[in-house]
Amino acid sequence: QLQLLESGGGLLQAGVSLSLSCAASRSSFSILMMGWYRQAPGKQRELVATITSGGSTNYLDSVKGRFTISRDNAKNTVYLQMNSLKPEDTAVYYCKVQTIAMRDYWGQGTQVTVSS
Repeated sequence: QLQLLESGGGLLQAGVSLSLSCAASRSSFSILMMGWYRQAPGKQRELVATITSGGSTNYLDSVKGRFTISRDNAKNTVYLQMNSLKPEDTAVYYCKVQTIAMRDYWGQGTQVTVSS
């Protein structure tokens, strides 16, 4: 069983920066992809950013240029650096990991609230 521990959420004002982190309990060698998703009230969960074991990244259009995903394989951790936050970024942010066995694991979620 793989466990994920997220941290870094909070209540912030628009325009500031925030970094989220997600540490996996398993070695990065068994992890294919790490990513961040978010779910705002009344909306479906959406992909924010993903990063593969090879370092290829993918972003939601609305966060391109503002958010950066990165991973530290030595620490089995994925990060999401969020700059120029907007009220529409308010959501619960979830970490997701896909293993080489093609199983998905989700973190417990961390709340990010951006006020105008």
